[in-house]
Amino acid sequence: LWPWLLASSGLSALVQLVTLPFFPDSPSYLLIQKGNEEACRKAIRKLWGEGDHQAEIDDIMKEKGAMASTKTLRVLEVLKERSLRWQLYILMTVMTTLQLCGINAIYFYSFEVFHTAKFEEYLIPYVSLGVGLCECLSSILCSTLIDRFGRKVLLWGGYSLMCSVLALLTMTLSLQHRFFWMHYFSVILIFLFVVFYGIGP
Repeated sequence: LWPWLLASSGLSALVQLVTLPFFPDSPSYLLIQKGNEEACRKAIRKLWGEGDHQAEIDDIMKEKGAMASTKTLRVLEVLKERSLRWQLYILMTVMTTLQLCGINAIYFYSFEVFHTAKFEEYLIPYVSLGVGLCECLSSILCSTLIDRFGRKVLLWGGYSLMCSVLALLTMTLSLQHRFFWMHYFSVILIFLFVVFYGIGP
């Protein structure tokens, strides 16, 4: 079953590869990068149907004017630019915490936790699949929550809950040989960690 599951991702890639030539180019790409207004209008008509789309073309032209007045900075210039310093710090912090948040360790050791929790050998891959499905569903949920609460709240909340879950998981893994139910609590915590990761970072 697993080879078929892995091959299924290739099916979606194949569909995209076959259908991609039939999609029009982006109108903004055609107008801003290529400077071809007629091709831009044709692409807009293909995407949005017939009608007066002058307002959309005017918006793209404004975007083109804004891009022309903006200086393109090299990497070293970005690092030296004082006005971009805080944005750079925030970006580096978010990316660093994303790499060090523990999600890779959770995925790596989850099989062992499920095995210790006395799950049948043939069930463990399906439980692992459930963990991945939880991350997928929580990411979809995040897309609806982000408009209501904002990115900052979800980041703070996600990381705080993930830290709490990791602390509890460390405790349950340490006590799993003393209490039989700790194994199952560890499995629940793994699922919660993945959900909070999907919603937050």
